[in-house]
Amino acid sequence: MRTWFEPEEAEEFEAAKAVLVRRCLTWAGEHDRPADELLVGAAIDARHHSRDGRLAYWDEKQIRRYLLGWIPRYVVAPREILDIAPDTLRTYLGYLTATGLRDPRGATPAEADLAIARATPEYRAALGHLTRPGPLGFARDPAEPRAHLQPPIALPPAADLTAAAARSPTVERLIALTTWAGEDGRALTGTGDLPADAARELTALLGTGEDAGQARSSADLPQLALLLAWARRLRLVRAAEGRLHAVARTAPLLRDPEGLWRRAFHALPSLGPFVIRRTTASPFTLFFPDLLTGLLNTLYGMDDMPVARLAETVWLTCRKHHHRIPTGWNDGRKPTDDLMETRRRLAEDLARAFDVLADLGAVELTRGPADELYLSDLDHDDYIDDDGQGLPPDAAERLRARLAEPDLLLARLTPLGQRAVRERLLADGRDAPLIGELAGASAAELLGVLTQHYPPYDAAAELHGWLAQPGHGIEPLLQAVRECPFRTRAAAMLNMLAEALPDGRALLHGLRRDPVLGPAALTYLVDVGELDPSAIGHGEHLLLVAENFLTLLELGGPQPLIEQLKVMAGREAYDLVTAVLDAGHHDTVGLEEMRVLVAEPLRAARHRPLRLIPGTGPGSGNRPTRKRNRRNH
Repeated sequence: MRTWFEPEEAEEFEAAKAVLVRRCLTWAGEHDRPADELLVGAAIDARHHSRDGRLAYWDEKQIRRYLLGWIPRYVVAPREILDIAPDTLRTYLGYLTATGLRDPRGATPAEADLAIARATPEYRAALGHLTRPGPLGFARDPAEPRAHLQPPIALPPAADLTAAAARSPTVERLIALTTWAGEDGRALTGTGDLPADAARELTALLGTGEDAGQARSSADLPQLALLLAWARRLRLVRAAEGRLHAVARTAPLLRDPEGLWRRAFHALPSLGPFVIRRTTASPFTLFFPDLLTGLLNTLYGMDDMPVARLAETVWLTCRKHHHRIPTGWNDGRKPTDDLMETRRRLAEDLARAFDVLADLGAVELTRGPADELYLSDLDHDDYIDDDGQGLPPDAAERLRARLAEPDLLLARLTPLGQRAVRERLLADGRDAPLIGELAGASAAELLGVLTQHYPPYDAAAELHGWLAQPGHGIEPLLQAVRECPFRTRAAAMLNMLAEALPDGRALLHGLRRDPVLGPAALTYLVDVGELDPSAIGHGEHLLLVAENFLTLLELGGPQPLIEQLKVMAGREAYDLVTAVLDAGHHDTVGLEEMRVLVAEPLRAARHRPLRLIPGTGPGSGNRPTRKRNRRNH
């Protein structure tokens, strides 16, 4: 059972949703829990149509989004049904926990219950004002665009990150600037800048390397002007009565380099005009917050990306959204001088932004050749850039030429940068896996997340980290697979163990005759060519068929399985499914669903009386048989 689907996987999602709703309602009945089919389905829809799409991930933000946004906008139901939405959500989340589907990175069951309790009074109060669909004070449309997937990352120990923040040149300079301003303050000019002498003094103190000899004020020194604006934005200093003063209440931040680094990082997007120092308007400045965020997201989880590659993305984005960028070409089909000059300025602006990020300690800059990774996708006609748009042929050609150069400027996020970008991604409701964060998860929750959200290499790293924890071992993982009530999920878990463990395939050979894991192990061994189907006995063959049929039922619903049975056995389809039901497969829940949803319809169809074509039966006015008999005589 998958709990994450691409937006375009509509049929696959609907099939999984049907299974989840059906089994959740059955579980609710068995445990005397309140539930409603419409509301359970709505909860699943709400998570699918979200930034991350994780059906089994719930935190307080998602709980509030569902109760206060999704239901009033999309659910039309009688008031007595709407009244039980909070309790039905509790039931659904309880079902996810009981079946091992819950994403452990979300709220714990206790936290989720408390979040529902906090949101319920607002929900009930809003219901009283609801005449029909309309959001209950929810600011944005609950149907959110799906975000790009992010790769898992690893971070060094917290102490290393703290030390790295303290070494940041920007952090050191912000602390020194604030200390230099002091409580008594420093005189400012009428325009709010530092006068020439003070600017030269501070530039020397901060070691920015700028030539302050001809400066008339701090406004003539781009790096110093940026640092002053940064310190003001962070409320480290303020201007009052013509002087620049240190702000006393933010003094504790000066003793917390890591906290200061975080705040400086998150304030940087608002400082575009000071990062890009131009007398004329720059497209990069106009779109600086979004472009900077996009650049950092693109670098996330990547190694040594050529800045030229990023420059092409910036150029295409600015051309798409800024009407003043020249678009003309001369008669020789070469770019005009204006176009080339604009590209040059944008490249300079991007380089300046990366210098600022490097001084902060968010980005590491090196020089060298481009990895083949950044060239390989340029040869494909179906290349899609980070905005979901195709890369134009001329852009691909430019990049091929640039990326062939041996001494390119390369950028990668530092661990501090990775952590900061990840924090922002999580705040935006996106999935950003971290190697090691599942160390305390249950075996079932661990395997569920790894099979859906981790590439093989990272899944193996996370799995081995989990196994290294006290009390963890292979047997709890196998038991989690045994207890999994979904065939597709159990198969994915077992397959992942086979590929991630050093002796994984040997392990599955040993499980071939396990009464619970045997069918899934057989399926894997046959699929990878480790086992010849002709070497399987009749009993194992039936178990293998049962596993496959149960999987098809789970993936596509009853009708595709019925059609498959008819193709395989024709009029004997009912007999085949009966033999499968009696094969001894352990999944009693799935077998009961197969009996009710597949076997019974096939049995009914086999015993259905023959229906004559209308107009040809006894008593028909056409009487074709009588006419034919007359001609025969």
